[in-house]
Amino acid sequence: MYLELFKLNDLPFRLSPDPQFLFLSKNHARAKAYMESTIWFTDGFVIITGDIGAGKTTLIETFLRELDKDVIVAQVNQTQVSVTEFLQSVLVQFGFQPFRMKKAELMATLNQYLIEQYTAGKKVMLIVDEAQNLSNRVLEEVRMLSGIETTRDKVLRIILAGQPELNDKLDSPELIQLVQRVRLRFHLTPLSAPDTRAYIEHRLQVAGSGGRQIFQDETFPVIFQYSGGVPRLVNTLCDTALMSAFAVDSDTVGLEELKSAIEELRWVDYATRLQRLRNLRQQAARGGGKRRHATPQEEDIDPNQTGRLRSMALHLPGQLTDTPLKDPERPALAKLLLILDGRTVAEYPLVPGRLVVGRASESDIPVDSKFVSRNHCQIITSAHGTMVEDLNSTNGVHIQGLRVRRHELNDGDTIALGRHDLVYVDLRHAAEIAGLDPSSTAVFEEVDFEDAADDAAVEATDNTPSNAPDESADESSDESADNAPRR
Repeated sequence: MYLELFKLNDLPFRLSPDPQFLFLSKNHARAKAYMESTIWFTDGFVIITGDIGAGKTTLIETFLRELDKDVIVAQVNQTQVSVTEFLQSVLVQFGFQPFRMKKAELMATLNQYLIEQYTAGKKVMLIVDEAQNLSNRVLEEVRMLSGIETTRDKVLRIILAGQPELNDKLDSPELIQLVQRVRLRFHLTPLSAPDTRAYIEHRLQVAGSGGRQIFQDETFPVIFQYSGGVPRLVNTLCDTALMSAFAVDSDTVGLEELKSAIEELRWVDYATRLQRLRNLRQQAARGGGKRRHATPQEEDIDPNQTGRLRSMALHLPGQLTDTPLKDPERPALAKLLLILDGRTVAEYPLVPGRLVVGRASESDIPVDSKFVSRNHCQIITSAHGTMVEDLNSTNGVHIQGLRVRRHELNDGDTIALGRHDLVYVDLRHAAEIAGLDPSSTAVFEEVDFEDAADDAAVEATDNTPSNAPDESADESSDESADNAPRR
């Protein structure tokens, strides 16, 4: 790891949301103030939207951490559900076991609970993240919940957070009654160039830089040029740049190291991405071209700064992206098999780069399981090896019965994720036959891939054997972290 070289105490550019690293730009401070207003004003919804990586989840986690003890919170993240499943999810957050209840009983139980908490002087709040996935029927049910009241006050405060598609959905004629109850509505935009620099320096300061300048002045305009001020893209580029500097034993990041990181990630500048996606949208609107799902980097881009083209983006040969793509010019060095109950349900080729495994729908490798955290772990691949790193997940990363923090994967290794398994298959011999140049890939983490004498497995574990529990056994522990009511 590069922590020792840069004299840092923590990784400054993790992809997982961490309230400790929250940077309040003017826009983020305003969005947070809107959320805080729900404590005092019970009439109407607060809607917060923003593109993937804009910082919505980090804001929510910070807001929750600062709530007083008299506030009870139900936080719902799984939003591709029916009306009954949604109501059950809310009641689970309040400590009920409602899975045998029908809709009428669910509503009666929730109504009674809210009135009881109001009488006891408690404030009850419902926060729905990824709300753009809610169906119109569920959103209408949320509107009905907002109408539960005493003779004096509404008894449920509601915050809906989601991607820009939520705005499109709310503006539809079918939801006009819900929109009439929206009191505050705010869209998180990317950071400005000055805020991008301040954001980077803030995260380094929190990580222990002590005010030392790790990124040279000339790097900040380039970072903004390629990230567009999207916090998640800034994190990805800065983290890769630090690893590039670590690879050449430099304790500062200059243009050379930043250029190396951009080439490794295969990125183009943000403005070019925007133009490409505008062209793609026009092409898709005309019905031409072969459609595919957008890559995570494309999904981080707002072509009109009002919405994304998640389902319209098309494949562009040579598209530069942080996420490995299936490219005939870049043969897979390895692959991961996602297995559920002994059956292979998906296969992911690995080329130089990184993939995030998580429960979030935008994860590179999405695993729909309560065992898996929103951002569970990342898979880092180079020409000489592949490493898995835990991203502070609740239930941990287990390989061969051991919980590991970082681990260099060997052919046949199985990453246990409750009922799911990720099986690692090394294809590097086939890649060598295909003529891949290993020297074009940078060193990752603690593995010195360029020194054959030190090319050994690196494993960071807690040295405590622990059998990876099955998913049913871990749902309770995961719910305690993700679903437990905050009082």
